[in-house]
Amino acid sequence: MITAEAETGRTVTSNIPARLDRLPWSRWHWTIVVGLGTVWILDGLEVTVVGNIAGRLSEPGSGLPISSGEVTGLAAALYVAGACAGALFWGRLTDKWGRKKLFMITLAVYLAATALTAVSFSTWWFFAFRFLTGFGIGGEYAAINSAIDELIPAHYRGRVDLMINGSFWLGAVGGSLLSIVALNTSVLPKDIGWRLTFALGAVLALVILLVRRHVPESPRWLLIHGREEEAERIVSSIERQVEAEQGADKAQGVDQGADQGADEAQGADEARGARLPEPPEGSELTIHQRRSVTFVEIARTVFSKYRRRAVLGFALFIGQAFLYNAITFGFGAILTKFYDVPTGSTGYYFAVIAIGNFMGPLLLGKLFDTVGRRVMISSTYLLSGLLLFGTAWLFDRGALDAATLTACWCAVLFFASAGASSAYLTVSEIFPMETRAMSIAFFYALGTAAGGISGPMLFSDLTSTGRVGDTVLAFQVGAALMCAAGVVAAVLAVRAERRSLEDIARPLTAVASAVAGAGAGAEGRRSGKGAAGSRAATA
Repeated sequence: MITAEAETGRTVTSNIPARLDRLPWSRWHWTIVVGLGTVWILDGLEVTVVGNIAGRLSEPGSGLPISSGEVTGLAAALYVAGACAGALFWGRLTDKWGRKKLFMITLAVYLAATALTAVSFSTWWFFAFRFLTGFGIGGEYAAINSAIDELIPAHYRGRVDLMINGSFWLGAVGGSLLSIVALNTSVLPKDIGWRLTFALGAVLALVILLVRRHVPESPRWLLIHGREEEAERIVSSIERQVEAEQGADKAQGVDQGADQGADEAQGADEARGARLPEPPEGSELTIHQRRSVTFVEIARTVFSKYRRRAVLGFALFIGQAFLYNAITFGFGAILTKFYDVPTGSTGYYFAVIAIGNFMGPLLLGKLFDTVGRRVMISSTYLLSGLLLFGTAWLFDRGALDAATLTACWCAVLFFASAGASSAYLTVSEIFPMETRAMSIAFFYALGTAAGGISGPMLFSDLTSTGRVGDTVLAFQVGAALMCAAGVVAAVLAVRAERRSLEDIARPLTAVASAVAGAGAGAEGRRSGKGAAGSRAATA
């Protein structure tokens, strides 16, 4: 039942989603990728730096009375706990207040918290602001993934989402290399280097915040929340930019042998002729606008109507969280304890596996849009799990050294990274528009809490004992859960490739097609733009 407070009193018919999906790739889409996607670089930088500088922070003279175990265990768990809490808190507000407002606020929270981490003067201060840094990042996951999927055309959504989520590992590479400098006491004092790494994260966040001002609100969100005129202006502006870009590209192809005046005249004609195709026939959507959706409706939608998709979301998030914790938490301890790698050199090894992580989504991403979601999600999860089982077996037999272990990790994470990124893509696109951010937040929080809070505690204990069998067990736990998630994906994954979000999961506010004509005729507005221009009239 829709309460009077939740209604806006209007039924609107629009083809705005179809107009966004039929756009060719353009420079405007690259501005979205840069403005929104680069935040994962910060997350990768944060997580990696903390893991790599743990040894330096625990040494006398660092400025903090803290142990290495507290940094990689308690501080890491607090960061993840903050991210889970932040995802749930900000996720609800993202669906209610809009994507843009929240991806600005959450980045500002991250910026402030990481800057204050840099000036930590006691252990409790460090722990508190690690939690708050995660609190901001958790909100980013819900707001950013929602906005990206609602702004990127359906034909490119899979590869773009994977590439953006995979950019976390570019930050990991930067964090690894940065930690090498931070750990070098001949370059920076013990109590300064680690502070500067956090300060750099705050500076990068400020740059992203300035770039992000130019990213618009999601027209899909505006349409549902009674702001269809603003949505129309945004989409029309995007279309004009894309048309102008196509026209400019055509004008550049004019015969260079003609005289300059003829070139200019023909180029102008070509530019004027660069018109976008009409949206597909029957692509209009009729919705009854609402201001908000209750928690009861969200829970009923996710756990009753889409219960199979809910099982899929849980499996994917828990599997990838445990696999990554099995490898990344304690990777430095494994290298130093078993292979005598100096603490200051572990960053080089992690930079290598971070590159493997980024290459997975980059090279495999297109296949998620062509071969399809079900095949690619299940195969990346299963392959990474099986490869980790193989790595555990070789490690147990003593057949690996530091270089070959790193090579094995690279192979595992090449596939795991694409699979883990697809988890965010999956929960973002398989639930209705009104619940998108909250769904991302919910599955991220519960899956990450299971694998990201208990994981650091479990795996740091196993890998710090120095016993081969304990480390093998850590690998096997992560591998088993990844394989289990792959089997679930093979059965339950949704064939969402190249389909509009509204086709994959019909909005809760959508009016049945039989009612749409009458509803729109009685009280609605019709909004849509064809190739020749825009129209908006009271139906």
